Amino acid sequence: MRPHLPSTTASSQGGRFISFSSLSLWLAGLLCGLSGCGLSANHYGLIDQRLLVNDARGADAIMAGAESDYGVRNRLLYSMDRGMTLHLAGDYVQSNNQLETAAQEVERLYTRTVRTETAAFLTNDNLLPYEGDAYEHVMINVIKALNYAAVGQLTEAVVEARQIDHRLNVLSDRVKETDGYREDAFARYLTGVLYEATGDLNNAFIAYRKAYDIYKATRAWARTPIPSMLGADLLRTTDALHMTTEFEEYHRQFPGTPWLSTSAHPDLAQVVVIGYNGRAPRREDQYLDLPVSLSALQLVLLNRGVTHASNRQERRAADSILYGLNGRVVRVALPRLIPQKTQVLYEHVTLIPRGGEAIAEKSELMYNGTALAEKSLADRMPGITTKALARAAIKFAAAEGATRGAQHAVNKGDAQWVGLVVGLLSHGLAVSTEEADKRSWRTLPDEIQISRLWVPAGEYESRIQAVIRTGGTSRTVDTRPLVLRAGQTVFVIERVVL
Repeated sequence: MRPHLPSTTASSQGGRFISFSSLSLWLAGLLCGLSGCGLSANHYGLIDQRLLVNDARGADAIMAGAESDYGVRNRLLYSMDRGMTLHLAGDYVQSNNQLETAAQEVERLYTRTVRTETAAFLTNDNLLPYEGDAYEHVMINVIKALNYAAVGQLTEAVVEARQIDHRLNVLSDRVKETDGYREDAFARYLTGVLYEATGDLNNAFIAYRKAYDIYKATRAWARTPIPSMLGADLLRTTDALHMTTEFEEYHRQFPGTPWLSTSAHPDLAQVVVIGYNGRAPRREDQYLDLPVSLSALQLVLLNRGVTHASNRQERRAADSILYGLNGRVVRVALPRLIPQKTQVLYEHVTLIPRGGEAIAEKSELMYNGTALAEKSLADRMPGITTKALARAAIKFAAAEGATRGAQHAVNKGDAQWVGLVVGLLSHGLAVSTEEADKRSWRTLPDEIQISRLWVPAGEYESRIQAVIRTGGTSRTVDTRPLVLRAGQTVFVIERVVL
């Protein structure tokens, strides 16, 4: 269906020109249709508001209501987002159903149709199905494992741990860059915790050792120091496995680290607190407007210094008109990461027994989601930039060809007017459809911290307090009763949006 041309208005000299306001509205509407802007980020803000008041079920209801906004191209993203909100709401079965759908979608998206690729190349990558980043694929299995662990199904959690092992082994073989994201220290560490909880000390030690090596190898960009509890885990498992040489080596590397011998305390219960803190980073467009003439350079400089629209969508439509009229500006859109760092320094976890002395522990940083997202985007940026530049050049050449073709197809007297209209539309659309792919798994946290406490069997009240970076103040974020059996491992999951 051909779009209706915008209305025209007579000028004082008897000529005709295109109404700026009409064009702005028309282009804004067309912009949504071509750039795939149906997926709004508004629901993320509403979800955060619910989580701030500890209403995880309300947050999940908002996510469920946003399903239609995601559309076919974002089925993977919806399954991941919904899987996370269900996880936080304590609906672990439905969460795993959604995450299993996500895992299947990851496998399906290894192939694409040529038609979809071509359409995306001529507009922007938002027309492609969202495939997710490698670290997001790993987190699908991580959250699934935690869902099983949260309800005490540790055998099933270990099955997911093996899936994590397999996914990371394949990733390590596929990614050749030694400093790229090819391993995941947190995911390896979690598999160690799960193996140990089921008594598989050999695989637990292997996982802890891998986590240790990865934390060391990636600390420059992952910005996650080697957790002291990992030293205790290595000492405990090598001692239990009678690995004297390895035990002595880790004893030298972690001097003074307190640890509990498995053989000396076989009847202790364990509480593992998984703390999700802050919000994952978001992405926004970073526009590079490249002038190909002196007048275009002057227009770009003038346009950057003028605020002529009240929101981003109107600004893009106005830019499309201005640059379309000039016809000598090439726009390139690249994604830029906007961190949303947590204010939580650490969690202070206290277990208060009936008639006994309280046992307390501080959490440690195990996962820096913002650093992972930054690394992933940085690794992909050369390819994203090359593709964006090629796409912009092709769209500019196509707009030039359409303008000249239209001028040659009409009478000589009408060529200038027709060239103005066609140039405006073709160059304007080339600008308006240029948009970076800003999609990501935004219901993930900024950081994940872990606390591990070994205590005698019995009844406890658990209290989790978040210590805020500014001022060192604390806020109680969770209290719950716990009944612990000897040898049992209980997983507690809490979320702090701050």
